[in-house]
Amino acid sequence: MKKILIVGNICSLAEKLASLGAEIYAAPGMKSDMVCNVDIREDDASGLLRFAVDNEIDLTIAVSEKAINSDIASVFQANEKLIFAPAAKSADFAISKALGKRFLYKLHAPTPKFGIFEKPQLAFEYLKNANYPIVVRCDTADFSSDRRCCTTFEQAKDFTEDLFYRGEQKVIMEDYVYGHEFTLYVVTDGYLALPLAVVKNFKFSESGDGGVLTSGIGAYVPDYKIPQEVLQKIYKNIVLNTLQMFQKKGTPYVGILGVEAVLTSDDTYTVLEFKPFLQDFDCQAVLNSVDENLIELFEACANGSFADEYDEILLNDCFSASCVVSASFAGEVIPNLDFITSNAAFTGSSRNKYFEYISVKGNCLVLTSSAKTLSRAKKNLLEDLDLIKFLGMKYRKDITLEKF
Repeated sequence: MKKILIVGNICSLAEKLASLGAEIYAAPGMKSDMVCNVDIREDDASGLLRFAVDNEIDLTIAVSEKAINSDIASVFQANEKLIFAPAAKSADFAISKALGKRFLYKLHAPTPKFGIFEKPQLAFEYLKNANYPIVVRCDTADFSSDRRCCTTFEQAKDFTEDLFYRGEQKVIMEDYVYGHEFTLYVVTDGYLALPLAVVKNFKFSESGDGGVLTSGIGAYVPDYKIPQEVLQKIYKNIVLNTLQMFQKKGTPYVGILGVEAVLTSDDTYTVLEFKPFLQDFDCQAVLNSVDENLIELFEACANGSFADEYDEILLNDCFSASCVVSASFAGEVIPNLDFITSNAAFTGSSRNKYFEYISVKGNCLVLTSSAKTLSRAKKNLLEDLDLIKFLGMKYRKDITLEKF
């Protein structure tokens, strides 16, 4: 039996790998009965290495930005422990949004007009002449409050002040782009990159793109609305050029790379940012579409045999729809979880003394339903959302609409 250590908190990945017969360890831990939790910080690379050596871990997978940024990949590789993750130097453009915007500029990639500021007064001057709405965000991901779409100068100024007040060193501002948001994910060993999924992103908390701008509140896979011509352009002009740049630096990017973009017309796109792994709101939907043994796939990338063993990643013909369920307040029992057919990944919920899952204020879990058609997947998802209704439950209702 393979022993796998996951560094970060993506329950759906852990349970997928456990279903393949692996023994899963998770640091610093996750809410799943299928894993053994390890009380080590995700950015403690040396402590995680000691654990991996002492427990004869076969493969480590770093999914969190903190872990990747701690350069866990280099630490493990230097000690001949197999790891599926990019080195910090090759992933900095996907973790730091400021570096990511500058990287897109170097690639001559279509991206919204942006500014990067380290002093409040310069940021306020920029906002006076900016186009609205404008997105204001911090440099690294804080999934609770890392960004806001502001429609007025006053809103943008207040949020910018808040970011600097809480200690942000850099604040990024960019024009908001209207269109169809999606992410292209690829798996790569730093030289060969193969498409993994095209995901439709739902970012705003309310139906019809209202409410608060989040890092992600739902998804469906595959995103059939994206033309192949656009995907080919992104693959050639963004993905391959990115990999070539890091090859030349001697720090090839190994892992999963996401390119988050907006389809602005039938044949044009703009790139917003990069992702260094699958996101918790879309991970299960992506995994449900993959027909490969993920352990073998990740090992091939980590040990250098990827190009010899794979010329494509096998995908099935299923559709998946995912929805983040959140709560207005804590302490409510989430009912009927034993009766739903959707996959449930618990991102925030905890258990009471009766082993019932209870709500926390904020994100509680992600539900993902799969079927042969997208309309059926959405219908099944809606039925399961109705089953688990509790006081204060919130989710974006248009994710489950049959019209799309």
